[in-house]
Amino acid sequence: MPLLLFAITALLGIGILFFIWKQQQGLTEQRIRFDERQFETLKILQDTLQSGIQETRKNVKESLMDYSNELGKRVEALTLTTDQRLKEINQQVEKRLTTGFEKTTETFGDVIKRLALIDVAQQRITELSNNVISLQEILNDKRSRGTFGEVQLSALIRNVIPESNFAFQHTFSNGKRADCVLFLPEPTGNIAIDAKFPLENFRQLMEASLPEAQHRQVEKQFKIDIRKHIQDIAERYIIPGETADGAVMFIPAEAVFAEIHARFPDLVDASHRARVWMVSPTTMMAVLTTARAVLKDDATRQQLDIIQKHLVMLSGDFRRFQDRMDKLSTHIKQANQDVEDVHTSAKKITQRFVQIEKVELDNIHQKIELIPQPNIDTQE
Repeated sequence: MPLLLFAITALLGIGILFFIWKQQQGLTEQRIRFDERQFETLKILQDTLQSGIQETRKNVKESLMDYSNELGKRVEALTLTTDQRLKEINQQVEKRLTTGFEKTTETFGDVIKRLALIDVAQQRITELSNNVISLQEILNDKRSRGTFGEVQLSALIRNVIPESNFAFQHTFSNGKRADCVLFLPEPTGNIAIDAKFPLENFRQLMEASLPEAQHRQVEKQFKIDIRKHIQDIAERYIIPGETADGAVMFIPAEAVFAEIHARFPDLVDASHRARVWMVSPTTMMAVLTTARAVLKDDATRQQLDIIQKHLVMLSGDFRRFQDRMDKLSTHIKQANQDVEDVHTSAKKITQRFVQIEKVELDNIHQKIELIPQPNIDTQE
């Protein structure tokens, strides 16, 4: 029994080993076939890849050629368009440059003209400066400055007031002589005008570089001078029964007048109390305009009797005109009535002629009926 089991076991082991060997042989053959197939597959795949790569290279090459040709065409078209645009831009630039040069030339011409005008103006300014210097030299002298104020006052008055209503260098009963007197009707009366020009103290007053103490001294002296001018005018040129109850102090410098009213109200009050009215060239024009209105009103009052007489005569003329218009209206009404009567008569006459014509036509028709008619049957 043990030998049999051993033999069986040995046989089984040999069978198993043989089976294993067979299996290994089969696996080896299968591996060899697999390797061969894999090699063939790899070869086929390699061939396919090579073919695909060549085809792809061919397609890429053709695509690159087409793209290169298309790109060349586009670059050429872009070059043409760019050249055309550059030509247009060049033309526009040349045109604008030409226009700009023309405008620049015109501007330069205007500038040259204006420079010429500036040269002329400069010459005039130089002449004006010389004149101002001359005027300053004139104004530095008190006598010349007084003459300047009188000339300015004369120009203002002669432009507004009639010659018969003013006089220059008029002497009053007290022996004082005023620069100008306005002869105005009552109750205003004659108004004396005196030109004063306190220029020296005013110039010093306007000096900003003066020390405070000296500036106060100049200001005090300026006020003293103005008060003295006011007092002198009030004493010399306000004469009861001969002049008005006030006089005019003409200051021919607007700056002096403005400085007095702006900084020294006490001087203005003093002039009002003294009944001396300070005026500048501007306010003097207003005073003269008022005086002219007073003269015009007085002339109107003097002519009231003549105006009233002419109004009475005009009233009589108007009454006669009214009577004549009434008569003319009566004649017109009568003429209208006569025209209507004549028109009525004409209508009646026309109707009579119509009736006459109608009667004549009726007679003609009767005569035609009385004429014997021919017998047609007898004639036949």
